[in-house]
Amino acid sequence: MAVCASSKAFTGVLAIVILVLPLVSLSVEAQSPAPAPTSDGTTIDQGIAYLLMLVALALTYLIHPLDASSYNFF
Repeated sequence: MAVCASSKAFTGVLAIVILVLPLVSLSVEAQSPAPAPTSDGTTIDQGIAYLLMLVALALTYLIHPLDASSYNFF
């Protein structure tokens, strides 16, 4: 019976440590200064290019079934 009680106590302490540890690490990180921004605009340009490529890919997949079908819509 004593083994079961100590096991429950250990599990309880472990659960408390697991719940409290992330909060402590967040408070330590919040005290450090933020790094200076280092973007020179190329990252934004690359993001816009990827977005435009995804739009083109989506349009291709939406329009292609109309071209491949045997029905004449237009």
